[in-house]
Amino acid sequence: MDKFTCTVKAHGGFNANNDAEVLFKAMKGLGTDEDAILQLLIARSNAQRQEIKAAFKTLHGNDLVDNLKSELGGKFESLIVALMTPPIMYDVTCLRDAIKGAGTDEKGLIEILASRLPNEVNEIKSLYKREHNDDLEKDVTGDTGGNFSRMLVVLLQASRQQGIQEDLIQSDAQALLAAGEQKYGTDEGQFITILGNRSNAHLRRVFEEYRKLSGYEIEESIQRETSGTLQEVLLAVVKCARSVPGYFAESLYNAMKGAGTDDQKLIRIMVSRSEVDMMDIRAEFRKRFATSLHKTIQGDTSGDYRKALLLLCGGDDA
Repeated sequence: MDKFTCTVKAHGGFNANNDAEVLFKAMKGLGTDEDAILQLLIARSNAQRQEIKAAFKTLHGNDLVDNLKSELGGKFESLIVALMTPPIMYDVTCLRDAIKGAGTDEKGLIEILASRLPNEVNEIKSLYKREHNDDLEKDVTGDTGGNFSRMLVVLLQASRQQGIQEDLIQSDAQALLAAGEQKYGTDEGQFITILGNRSNAHLRRVFEEYRKLSGYEIEESIQRETSGTLQEVLLAVVKCARSVPGYFAESLYNAMKGAGTDDQKLIRIMVSRSEVDMMDIRAEFRKRFATSLHKTIQGDTSGDYRKALLLLCGGDDA
């Protein structure tokens, strides 16, 4: 974690017992002081929130998250509960909901599996097993099909090569061209293998070479040559290879543009990236969309939910 790229940082004069008391008071008596809750929790890192949770249980014999759930409601509650969940656990919960909810949330599966680092994917798999006594790969393949399922399985292997393999750049670009634009029908397998197994730095060089060979950006070819959920996951992988913050900036924009807001996605990204690369996401957002993330959230949300999201955003890039 780079302290210059995250908006939520560890709090200097941290005292878990004091924080637990502030939260206890905010929930005691008539009405709940939502403002005190959100100001405190967002000014703490996730690791510190876990300590507050432990202190709360020791002092009051109650589970802090259960108490928060009974006091809060709606989207604000979902956001606060997400903030109280350790990061890998939060990914596990989101994946479980994406698979076990009504219908499959393909977009949720794609967003997490395309953007996480190999070591994070491995941690997610073992925690998923421990929590649910199920195999994540089995659950994913039981719930998805065809080439989409194949690509997710490749991503779940978390075995992306490291660094750039100079000797493969040319042949990878040619293989992608031969599998798509130059072929009647598409050899999706080639796209899956190359996009799923090469490092981001390597892929960026392949995309450059691909453009020289074909005259197209790889995204254009994927849009022409594939469809549906396979297209979505391949594009997500390409975007993450080009820039993970760029990918999330675009996802946030899409979650809020037009009528209605995809609050699930908005919460998921704002919470999971607040201690990773939110500053970079904001910069990319500003660059791509003639407005700031801060202004977009402000115009699209309301109440304590809006206040909390704006704190996670950490400022305006006017």
